[in-house]
Amino acid sequence: MEQDISYRIQIISIVVSLIFLFYVSRLIVKGKLREEYAIFWVIGTVLLIIFSFWRKGLDIFAELVGVYSPPNLVFTAAIFAVFIYLIHLSVVVSKLHDKNKTMAQELALTKAELKEQSKDKKIKESDD
Repeated sequence: MEQDISYRIQIISIVVSLIFLFYVSRLIVKGKLREEYAIFWVIGTVLLIIFSFWRKGLDIFAELVGVYSPPNLVFTAAIFAVFIYLIHLSVVVSKLHDKNKTMAQELALTKAELKEQSKDKKIKESDD
């Protein structure tokens, strides 16, 4: 009975991981997810698929790292990965904010120059 549940969980995790991998690849193909951000999701999903097939692998890694319970290793690694990814996204957002600010300033200067040129042109036309 316990063995049957274990295999059922293994099959469900493999199927869900493969569906998620397919979904990420569809987002890349449709252009809704850039490749540089998809790498994180693809690597994470491939790791899940590997550990779904190789059930003793998580036990081996937990023992190597010195973690008592393998699920704790999964949660710790997931939290660590999410923090790293959030830092990366914060850096990207900060760069985009700076670029957006610079572009808005350049646009404002360009508009001011165009207005000035338009005024100069009207003055020249009224003088003629």
